Amino acid sequence: MIISIVIPVYNEEKNLPLLTENIFPVMQNMGEEFEVIFVDDGSTDKSLAVMRDLRNTRSQIRIIRFERNCGQSAAFDCGFKAAKGDIIVTLDADLQNDPNDIPKMVEKLKTCDMAYGWRRKRQDPLLKLLSSKIANYIRNKLTGEDIKDTGCSLKAYKKECLNNLKLYNGMHRFLPTLVGLEGFKVAEVEVSHHSRKYGKSKYNVRKRLVWPFLDLLAVSWMKKRHLRYKWEEI
Repeated sequence: MIISIVIPVYNEEKNLPLLTENIFPVMQNMGEEFEVIFVDDGSTDKSLAVMRDLRNTRSQIRIIRFERNCGQSAAFDCGFKAAKGDIIVTLDADLQNDPNDIPKMVEKLKTCDMAYGWRRKRQDPLLKLLSSKIANYIRNKLTGEDIKDTGCSLKAYKKECLNNLKLYNGMHRFLPTLVGLEGFKVAEVEVSHHSRKYGKSKYNVRKRLVWPFLDLLAVSWMKKRHLRYKWEEI
């Protein structure tokens, strides 16, 4: 089994060495072959140089570079396509997701096809917590689901979940729904969360509420209009 870890990166130069130091012992203890794919989403700081330095001493690291900032959905989509693994794990580069949760995410795939994280005890500013709570409430009302944390990037997938998945800008927020629409089983896993140490969040209230709401309307329409039928050849 090969595990691919896909990490979008946008101006996280100070976090990348610490993140790498945290990931590698966890993966080595799992005893599985693995790769770490950094997707540089048009960083304007020294993130790319830091990634190259890290790759010089760790052969498992791969780097994909965008010529400009394309957004998290594009970074995930590109990472999914480039991954060699049978299992794909995603997490943020800002150190708020905990790599120590990766083993239990992978373990969960024994009973489902996709596992998504729930940051039960989030370590974020109050405004961010409130905006996320509102977004989660509206999302569940419109989709008829009960997903407690749509914004957690820590997820694990069996590769076949992603083979036919078509993503658009902003659609990374709705991956459990999109994977579920393809007939795969998804499950929630409680995960840890840490406060941001370096850098700053890339999302303001407009990006957290307005654009996701418009995307939500599209996803809600897709779910209602999704073809559902059973058939047999006789």
